[in-house]
Amino acid sequence: MKENYDKKMTETMRDISKGERLLLHSCCAPCSSACLERLKEVFKVTVLYYNPNIDDEEEYEKRKAEQIRFLKETGWADFIDCDYEREAFEEIARGLEAEPERGKRCYLCYALRLDKTAKLAKENGFLWFTSTLSVSPYKSAAWLNELGERAAEKYGVGFLNADFKKQGGYYRSEELSREYGLYRQDYCGCRFSKAEAEKKRREKKREN
Repeated sequence: MKENYDKKMTETMRDISKGERLLLHSCCAPCSSACLERLKEVFKVTVLYYNPNIDDEEEYEKRKAEQIRFLKETGWADFIDCDYEREAFEEIARGLEAEPERGKRCYLCYALRLDKTAKLAKENGFLWFTSTLSVSPYKSAAWLNELGERAAEKYGVGFLNADFKKQGGYYRSEELSREYGLYRQDYCGCRFSKAEAEKKRREKKREN
């Protein structure tokens, strides 16, 4: 039987004291939108932008700027930046270039970002951490929660189980993106997903 991570999150949020500090790893403003809308009702949230998987520095900065703009406009969370550590992603991707999307390379990419989030949560006195990544219908909530729990145990900080795509989370992120005019892309950011997205666009163009 599959774990119901959304139910776990709901139960945790019901039982904890309002205002506890949570560090939310965010891949981009659109994905963070629906997650923050739920989390802010219970937690005092700080968004962490740590995405070494993004291949192009211009794209990285554009997504970061949009994340900051969204937070300033809504006031839903504070913000912590990280250095652009593209080499960290390239190191975990080495030897896995031929892996398909949503394969082992992606698993290690999730692990890299969740580990960093847990480490910074511990160092900065957050009681909890979690990630926006599960809002995507293309990402495995089981993997993300497994990796989050592992990082939580490693650093001694609480991990909030989540599957933000549930309860219409992904569609709500699309609505909020339109409402705030958020910049969004059709690939996660890495060079592999970008190539896959470009391939699909070419195929669709030929079909039409």
